[in-house]
Amino acid sequence: MHPHVHCLVPATGIDLYGDIKKISKKGKYLYPVKKLSIEFRSHMMKRLKKQLYLNNQLSKYQSLIDKAWAKDWVVFCEPSLADADRVIKYLGQYTHRVAISNHRIQNVDQKNVSFFYKDYRDGEKRKRITLTGIEFLRRFCMHILPKGFVKVRYYGILSNRYSKQTAMYRKPVIPMKMGIIIKDETTQERIFRLTGFDVHRCPFCKKGKMVTIEIIPRIRSPVKFLYPEKLRK
Repeated sequence: MHPHVHCLVPATGIDLYGDIKKISKKGKYLYPVKKLSIEFRSHMMKRLKKQLYLNNQLSKYQSLIDKAWAKDWVVFCEPSLADADRVIKYLGQYTHRVAISNHRIQNVDQKNVSFFYKDYRDGEKRKRITLTGIEFLRRFCMHILPKGFVKVRYYGILSNRYSKQTAMYRKPVIPMKMGIIIKDETTQERIFRLTGFDVHRCPFCKKGKMVTIEIIPRIRSPVKFLYPEKLRK
């Protein structure tokens, strides 16, 4: 297990006049990676020690803190993503997925669970592994966030402090005679506003409009995986 955090840094900022300024793509960087690793470790450990001190638990975890300080922390940076579609696809892998999806689970019996995984040490080959039910649940529960944690947090120019300058990230405001109200957007409308992609338009002819006929409910794993004894009867 290795705790890690994914951060998406927008290629823009707010200048001294309070205006949004885009960062150029001429090979310049925001911060040296090696220096960023040291600074990230420093800020993270200081906040952690402060929280443990306030809870009177600093002496209990001091040895673990010393070990974490002694290790070299890794910070890896990539260039800004090409477009909004790739941003959504990238973030969705971490914000809207569970620990394991049903299609990866191959078999479930009274004691074991078999499923596929990618072996990144062997060229990302797809392999099958079998674990006991207890060990499978233990690993699954490691992906459950502790109380008080959330999957997505907003900092910097995306926080409420800069909401006026970053109005393009918020829902559109429509002026009315009796005041100002915020229009309720559907998920499809928000995707179109942010990406320009109309999910209702036919992907083949690019002219027709897609109409919802039926919503297929979510299903669980096949019955034979969950209750194999019923099939034998």
